[in-house]
Amino acid sequence: MLEPEHGSIMQVEHTHTRCWVCVLSCLLLACLYVGSLYVWRSSLPRDHPRSIKRRCASVLLVSALSPAVVKAWMHWADVRVNVSLWELMGVRLEGLVPAAILPLLLTVVFYLGPLVHSAIDNPEGFTGELQSALDVQSWRLCVGDAVWLRNQVVAPVTEELVFRGAMLPMLVPCTGPTAAIFMAPLFFGVAHFHHIIEQRRLRKDSMGVILLVSGMQFLYTTVFGAFTAFIFMRTGHVVGPVLCHSFCNSQGLPDFSSALQHPQQSALVFSYLMGALLFLVLLFPLTDPFFYGAIPVCSLAAPAASAC
Repeated sequence: MLEPEHGSIMQVEHTHTRCWVCVLSCLLLACLYVGSLYVWRSSLPRDHPRSIKRRCASVLLVSALSPAVVKAWMHWADVRVNVSLWELMGVRLEGLVPAAILPLLLTVVFYLGPLVHSAIDNPEGFTGELQSALDVQSWRLCVGDAVWLRNQVVAPVTEELVFRGAMLPMLVPCTGPTAAIFMAPLFFGVAHFHHIIEQRRLRKDSMGVILLVSGMQFLYTTVFGAFTAFIFMRTGHVVGPVLCHSFCNSQGLPDFSSALQHPQQSALVFSYLMGALLFLVLLFPLTDPFFYGAIPVCSLAAPAASAC
């Protein structure tokens, strides 16, 4: 009569230990990522080409080591799956094309308002915006710009691989898919608090202003992190989050307040609201696992897990 109770206690203790290993592994990755930015001692600002190159090298190294962290977690937590480590982290071929296109299309829809806003302010209208986006010379200049490469390539690739591709597989067995979508972004949001160090060193603003800006950045990055975590869980690919991240970095936060003061206020407000509405309507259809095949990370979840 006592054996089932003893077995239940052992199972609870094993689950508790696994969760601690999971959280500590995620914390280790977050600390490694942020800490790698500060191994270089320099008085140069973060946008100086030399600082950018050094920091990019650091985070690329941490990203390269992240599969080893996941592998070590699988060993210590005694996690066994029938898919490869890279597939768990969202690097796979099945469903790759829709995974690259559909989530990005969803993100572009959300930015309908800002895109229309930009086109209206362009003297050449939508045609000018399109020509600018497709201009080869403009792309060549971007590729040669260290700030652009950091914001549009290195940051999206490394952050999504570490904070989504590596962390979500470790969180899912402990929290379940849905909770993992909202928990992983907390590591991502907190990781951005390191900008406080940079701002304090430059002494451009008061501590109150720095904390306010950092708080807003934490909120934005956490919400965005939940979105890309949702994309990862629904598609099983890291390419979608990377492309969405890059696009959002290029656009910045939607400036709805300027639309309210624009001469063509009605058209712009309609565009902003329509973009948000279409985003909500298309959120689940465009991320339907039907397009992407079996989701490897879902093999770590309980059979009844809702997000899978």
